[in-house]
Amino acid sequence: MTWLNYHHLHYFWIVAREGTIQQASRLLHVGQPAISTQLQQLEQSLQQKLFRRTGRRLELTETGRTVFRYAEQIFSLGREMTDALRTGEPAPGSKFVAGVADAMPKLMVRRLLEPALQLSADLRLVCVENDLSTLLTELGRHSVDLVLSDSPLTPAGGVRAFNHLLGQSGVGLFGTPQLVARVRRDFPKSLNRVPLLLPGRNTALRRSLESWLQLHDLTPRIRGEFDDKALLKAFGQTGEGLFPGTLAIADEICRQYEVELAGELDGVVEHFYAISVERRIRHPAVLAISSTAKSALFT
Repeated sequence: MTWLNYHHLHYFWIVAREGTIQQASRLLHVGQPAISTQLQQLEQSLQQKLFRRTGRRLELTETGRTVFRYAEQIFSLGREMTDALRTGEPAPGSKFVAGVADAMPKLMVRRLLEPALQLSADLRLVCVENDLSTLLTELGRHSVDLVLSDSPLTPAGGVRAFNHLLGQSGVGLFGTPQLVARVRRDFPKSLNRVPLLLPGRNTALRRSLESWLQLHDLTPRIRGEFDDKALLKAFGQTGEGLFPGTLAIADEICRQYEVELAGELDGVVEHFYAISVERRIRHPAVLAISSTAKSALFT
């Protein structure tokens, strides 16, 4: 092939992003038969199948995902060029969009994403935080490059994507020096009636903590429940109660929130995943995140 029809490629890009020809038709104000014809012509010119049908949705093949990544860069550069010409300002560097499940500890997210930023000074990192279900939908639409989560994608998620385990870490309880002094000597028996801050009920960590408390027959005084783990730690910093934290970043938790580690929760483990549409990771930023997590963070 000596040339590429960018008009066909643009139609392909919109269909891949939206998931259906019907939705792309509404967006482009073009009839569905015309879009189907454009896609067929693109596949013929490339001599490759770009889509497979799954129910009412179109799913990208391996080749389709490769073409989509290039199309994203092509049309992103086009937008940057027109913006630069309109504003007179230089275009930003390449963009990497990370979806962050709202249950993820923010300090952990920063540590995981740092290797991606170190790839290039021109890389523009975009973090999108939401519930896991919404982020997986965006991943399926190729609106995000990967999703960071503390729970894996399940078959019920309805998205063709793959879990990449970054690592796992034990969990401890942290608190102000005054509060930690009350419980450290006879931990964990000393936790009875001690104020405790818990993550939201829809998190894997909350379920693990409740099982651990039940196993050890402990009845702390539940002082608060928080969906946002950063907010949970902020309340813990003021002495409202002990709070759970990831031991892999214990030093950072203690330094940032001016707290101490009261004790480790034997058997309570957090897992962290990168979820992507690639079975085998090829994206440079995702590769950097995965390799650094396994070699340096979760050791």
